[in-house]
Amino acid sequence: MKPIPDFSPLCQSFFSKRLIAQRKASPHTISAYAQTFRLLMAYAQKRLSTTPSKLSLAELDAPFVAAFLDDLESTRSNGARSRNARLASLRSFYHYAALEAPQHAGMIQRVLAIPYKRFTRRLVAYLTRPEVEALLASVDKSTGVGRRNHVMLLVTVQTGLRLSEITGLRQKDVVLGAGAHVRCEGKGRKERWTPLTKHAVVVLKAWIKEQGDNESHFLFPNASGGRLSADAVQHALAKHVAVAQRTCPSLAKKRVTPHVLRHTAAMELLQAGVDRALIAIWLGHESLDPTQIYLDANLQLKEAILAKMNPMQSKPGRYRPDDKLLIYLKGL
Repeated sequence: MKPIPDFSPLCQSFFSKRLIAQRKASPHTISAYAQTFRLLMAYAQKRLSTTPSKLSLAELDAPFVAAFLDDLESTRSNGARSRNARLASLRSFYHYAALEAPQHAGMIQRVLAIPYKRFTRRLVAYLTRPEVEALLASVDKSTGVGRRNHVMLLVTVQTGLRLSEITGLRQKDVVLGAGAHVRCEGKGRKERWTPLTKHAVVVLKAWIKEQGDNESHFLFPNASGGRLSADAVQHALAKHVAVAQRTCPSLAKKRVTPHVLRHTAAMELLQAGVDRALIAIWLGHESLDPTQIYLDANLQLKEAILAKMNPMQSKPGRYRPDDKLLIYLKGL
């Protein structure tokens, strides 16, 4: 007997009712979840020779989902982090399906039992002060695009805003008077205010004046005045890093992304002696745990701790080999 094609209505209901209506998920979250399901449908169509609208939830069982995740790693070269993000999206859907399709409860529980993949947590990457200065100096400010990129990079590395937060800023989100700051809505729809340095205020005033003061305009628009895409920001950053490498060769050894600039802002705060709890508030973290990565990567802090320790009193000695007979006996 052919299984009932109940996956399509469940999937659409998950997005319209659970994510959009109930959870009020952000467009970024919805887009990420939708990409996971597009990949799953493409894999199902290839593996099961069934169009997505005719799929049954029973066909997407634990072995199938596990094989899909393995396929992401083998054919798309996804790492463990990406695999886990896709699994998180699917787990959210199967939790919803458990309520809407209880007849599949046993199968759903087996899918939910698929574990996340463990991975090596490497030290967080960040730029030193000379590298930041070389990056900012590499931007050609004789063009409008260059001036935009210079202000955008400066604000990013000073505030530590996420890429989506930077591209979403509008002129109305910037306050340049007393208590200058930028307002943004971060993860979890949490609003936060991040203060600006005097230098950033001066640069932003000049940039807004050049743009034409209009509160509804994006602060860093694309050529048509719309929102700058993530790809455009990453492309611009890569271009400026390539130029900066000529004067700062250490940049050639680092993979610089917009998120690395966020890490750089956090490390600047940490090295200035700012408490970890305040750094978490600055970055918009829900807890102190994510801020731990900056302590792990801060070699200067560890060197300062080492300087406070009493060194072990041990004298260097000359190596003297054992007696020939003892060497023979140890080898037995």
